[in-house]
Amino acid sequence: MAGRDDGETQRKDGRNVKVAITSYGKDLSGKVDRSFGRAKWFVVVDTGKESIEVHSNKQNVNAVQGAGIQAAQNISNLGVDVVLTGNVGPNAFRTLSAASIKIFIVDKGIGTVKDALSEWKAGHLQEVNESTIEGAWV
Repeated sequence: MAGRDDGETQRKDGRNVKVAITSYGKDLSGKVDRSFGRAKWFVVVDTGKESIEVHSNKQNVNAVQGAGIQAAQNISNLGVDVVLTGNVGPNAFRTLSAASIKIFIVDKGIGTVKDALSEWKAGHLQEVNESTIEGAWV
């Protein structure tokens, strides 16, 4: 039941696919953060080069409101094509979708960023076409 683009590491325009994974840590061994908008870190992987960049989401971790929208805008500004996360709220979903960013849900049994990326590449993650939770509040 793969909902991704068959784990393609290149877009039709020849550019490498960039995947952002929500994480509690700053590298591939970090545990996947179940939240999108309030994730501590975004590990961004260039799938063609297998290089990573790590981006803090500190400004949104304790935000009273708007965390999902702001995090989604930040991800879009990084040129990300795919997000792997545990959950995504309605505002973040709409913002990511408007930017043509695909969203895949990482099951609770998948522990690390590296594991989530491998599962996506293998076609084992489900793409979502709506938010997976209602709006979140701290």
